[in-house]
Amino acid sequence: MYTLLNNLCSQRLRDGRLKILNAKQHILAGKTVAHTLRTSLGPNGLDKMMVSSDGDVTVTNDGATILSMMDVEHQIAKLMVELSKSQDDEIGDGTTGVVVLAGALLEEAEQLLDKGIHPIRVADGYQCAAQVAIDRLDQIADSFPVDPKNPEPLIETAMTTLSSKIINRCHRQMAKIAVEAILSVADFDRKDVDFELIKVEGKVGGKMEDTQLVKGVIVDKDFSHPQMPKEVKDAKLAILTCPFEPPKPKTKHHLDVTSVEAYKKLQEYEKEKFDEMVQQVKDTGANLVICQWGFDDEANHLLLQRQLPAVRWVGGPEIELIAIATGGRIVPRFQELSAEKLGKAGIVRELTFGTTKDRMLVIEHCQNSRAVTIFIRGGNKMIIEEAKRSIHDALCVVRNLVRDHRIVYGGGASEIACSLAVSEAADKNPSIEQYAMRAFADALDDIPMALAENSGLHPIKTLAAVKSRQVKETNPRLGIDCLSKGTNDMKEQHVIETLLAKKQQIMLATQLVKMILKIDDIRTDEDKA
Repeated sequence: MYTLLNNLCSQRLRDGRLKILNAKQHILAGKTVAHTLRTSLGPNGLDKMMVSSDGDVTVTNDGATILSMMDVEHQIAKLMVELSKSQDDEIGDGTTGVVVLAGALLEEAEQLLDKGIHPIRVADGYQCAAQVAIDRLDQIADSFPVDPKNPEPLIETAMTTLSSKIINRCHRQMAKIAVEAILSVADFDRKDVDFELIKVEGKVGGKMEDTQLVKGVIVDKDFSHPQMPKEVKDAKLAILTCPFEPPKPKTKHHLDVTSVEAYKKLQEYEKEKFDEMVQQVKDTGANLVICQWGFDDEANHLLLQRQLPAVRWVGGPEIELIAIATGGRIVPRFQELSAEKLGKAGIVRELTFGTTKDRMLVIEHCQNSRAVTIFIRGGNKMIIEEAKRSIHDALCVVRNLVRDHRIVYGGGASEIACSLAVSEAADKNPSIEQYAMRAFADALDDIPMALAENSGLHPIKTLAAVKSRQVKETNPRLGIDCLSKGTNDMKEQHVIETLLAKKQQIMLATQLVKMILKIDDIRTDEDKA
C-alpha cells in the first residue's frame, strides 16, 4: 500500500514538473518573438529587412508587417503574430508595443512559475492588474478637441505615430495629409470614418515631399487612344460595366463565314453596333466614358472620330470609388444609360511622370468631395510601400480620435503611471495574486526601458529617474526623452497617443498571456501518427 502511494505521488510530481516545463517552452516561444520586435520600438527603433522566398525585399519597423512576413512555425509564436494582427485590425497603431508588452508579461510569468505559483493564479493576478491599469488610464486621460477648423492638435498626434517610421524626415507633411484626408470623409454626427472613401496610390519616382492629397480619385490608367485630349473640363462620366463589342449569345455558338460577302456583312453589322453604342452614350450628354472592360482598335478609333474620350480596363474597386466621388451610377447595359446616371467632375486630366511614359488619370472637383486620394511619391517601390503602411497608421490614429477624443501621453509616461498604480494596488491585495500584480507592474516598465535602450540611454537609470519624478511631482505626463529635447514632459514635447489604442494594447496583451498560461500541452496530427 505504501509503495503504491509513493509511486502515485512520484507520478503526480513528474506530471506537475512536465506541465511547468511545457509552460516554460510556450513562454520561451512568445519571448523570442517579442525580443525580435523590441529593437523596433519607439522613434529611434531600428528597421527590419524582410526577404521573401521569391527574393522580394521589404524594409519596415511596423510590428504587424514584420510578424506577418516572418516564417513562424511554433503554435504559441503564431498566437503572438495573431495578437499583432488584432491590434492592427482594431486600432491600426501600437502593433509593436502590444507584442513587446506581451513578451514582458510572459517573462515575468516564468519567474512566478519558478517560485511555484500556479499558472491560473498568475492569470487571475494579471487580470486584476490590467483592470487597475485601465482605470488609471481613464484617470490620467486628457480630453482632446477634434475641430475641423483647428487641425493642429490632430496633426501633432499623427506626427507622434509617424516619428518612428521611415518617412519621419517629412512627417509633418504626411501627418497634415492624413488629417486632411480624415476630416474630408469623417461623419462627425456618427463619430465614424469610412476608409472606403480614402484611396492610397503610389508611383515610383520623384521625392517623398511630392506626396499630395487629391480631392478626388486617381486611377492608374490613361486615355485609350494617344490622340484623345489629355484634359476634359466639366466632365460628365458614363460609368459602364458592359464592353464596347457586338452582343453575343450567352450559350456556346459557332459561326461559319463562307464567303467574302458574308464577311463584309458581318463587318458592317459590327460597325453599325459600335456606332449605335457610341451614339447612345453621346445622346445622354456624356463627354467621357469609364469602362470596366476593354474594346478593340476599331471601337477605339470610332470613339476618337466621334470625339468621345474613353478609359478602358478600370478595375472594380476604382469603378465604385469613381461612382461614389462623381455621384454617378454604374450602368451594366447601354440601353439603361440616361443623363441622370452620369457622374460629374470639374476636371479629368492625365498626369505624366518623368521620362518613363507612365500615365495616370486624376478626377478632381467631384460632386461628392468626400472621396479623396493620397498620392505618394518615392525613390523606389520599397519606400512607397513603407510610406503606405505609415500613412495607414496615421489615418487610423486620427480616425480613433474622431471616435473617442480622449488621449494619454506617450514616451512610456502612461505605462509608468499604470505601473505605479498597479504596484500600489498589489500592496493592498491580501491574496497570492499580489505577486502576479507586481510582476504586471514590472512588465509595464519594460516599454519605457525599451524606449530608453533604443535611444542610446541607460535603460534602468533613465527609468528610475523618471519614475521617481512621477511620484514626487505627481505628474503622469513624464516619460522618456527619446529625442533629447531637454524635457521629460510629454505634453510639452507633443508626444500623444489615443486612449483607445493604449487600452486595447493592455487588454489584448493580457488576454493573450492568460491564454498561453492556461495551455499545458500541444497536440498535433503528427503525434497521433
